[in-house]
Amino acid sequence: MSAFSTISFEVQGGAAVLTLDRSHVVNAFDTAMRDDLYEALCAARDDPDIGGLLLRGAGDKGFCAGADLSEFGTAPSQAVARQVRRERDVWGLLATLDKPVVAALHGYCLGSGLELACLCDIRVASDDLIVGMPEASLGLLPAAGGTQMLPRLVGEARALELLLTGRRVTADGAVAMGLVSRVVRRERLDDEGMATLRRVLDAPWHAMQLAKRAIIQGGELPLAEALALEARLAEVARA
Repeated sequence: MSAFSTISFEVQGGAAVLTLDRSHVVNAFDTAMRDDLYEALCAARDDPDIGGLLLRGAGDKGFCAGADLSEFGTAPSQAVARQVRRERDVWGLLATLDKPVVAALHGYCLGSGLELACLCDIRVASDDLIVGMPEASLGLLPAAGGTQMLPRLVGEARALELLLTGRRVTADGAVAMGLVSRVVRRERLDDEGMATLRRVLDAPWHAMQLAKRAIIQGGELPLAEALALEARLAEVARA
């Protein structure tokens, strides 16, 4: 078990379990959590004995309620607050991680908490999930990937509606729009999240890594170039 102050980090048979652990504020994101997450993700990236990660939130109330406004709200301006959060780019690191990341989501998953979840590869949820992106309704702009990742996951029309209205969506709505893969009872969430990660890790590492690269990199390319990338990576997989 780790000695981090805002998260816990444990390795179980090649799978790292990373738990957001500020349950007294629904795991709201502050600079200490930013630093802890960055260090933990770097450790997972660089450790050859870790094949993938399960990301979860401690406590009964939720995965992550977003940024801790008691800290970021005291910044001289929103620009300064965003700069402070970006001094260690947790979101960029997560987006480029070549190991699979499964998010187990429960309760409130709002703002930057939802942005963090969107950057994971697979999302499973409990039946008490509530997701939302309230930033625009508060006069802010999501700046941790929300305006880019949400449309890629649920489509432009649904993303615009969520981002512009700040509407909250239940677990059934999240699975219907493709934001999460499946919904289970709350007491089964951790087991389902780990089982999902184990199924991924059962695949040959090299092929799984190449498949992830093909999907993520190919999504940024015109179709002809994406198909060429797929062909090149398929040859690598056969080599």
